[in-house]
Amino acid sequence: MLRLYSYWRSSAAYRVRIALNLKGLAYETVPVHLVRDGGEQHAATFSELNPQELVPVLVHGSRILKQSMAIIEYIDETWATAPALMPVVARDRQRVRAIAQVIACDIHPLNNLRVQQYLESTFGATQEQRDEWTRHWLRNGLAALEHILGDNPSTGDYCDGEAPTLADCCLIPQVYNAKRFNIDMTPYPTVRHINETCLALEAFDKARPENQPDAQTAG
Repeated sequence: MLRLYSYWRSSAAYRVRIALNLKGLAYETVPVHLVRDGGEQHAATFSELNPQELVPVLVHGSRILKQSMAIIEYIDETWATAPALMPVVARDRQRVRAIAQVIACDIHPLNNLRVQQYLESTFGATQEQRDEWTRHWLRNGLAALEHILGDNPSTGDYCDGEAPTLADCCLIPQVYNAKRFNIDMTPYPTVRHINETCLALEAFDKARPENQPDAQTAG
């Protein structure tokens, strides 16, 4: 049985849940509360699994897998059954990775919990200032994504064509974050369409934060 160390509202863990669901893989969720008692990710038992003290971590047998996008590609290559999460053609794979990295490398890190906490602890940022920081980088990233997706014939009902890929696994959690911070999604019609298309699929619906076992006990 696969074990996924996850936090219900972590967008990185959300990505991996989507990928696991798309592949139809059963897994056990091991909740890691990122806020309670100073953050369970800092406990010795978890930091042994991941010295970065970040979720997600996927355990597959004796393998301890880290970093959400690397985990998703591992899932896709290890269980090489439909649906494939990466295109066959190299240029299309590059495009999918590029879209995913806009999110995972450029948008998400600036809004990560540990960045938020550092802004508060080191610079005395208020909650309002932290939220505005988050909204600024979300709008900036969403505008770029809308241009990338809306101005390319490779975009279909999904980020690349007519089936979900790694890019969609990354996009949908980021839209969730945007809505959480009350971002007006009107300027991003392509992003909105892809989000609605994806969430209509069971694999994406099951992965929603509110559908996770630890969401019920979240504080």
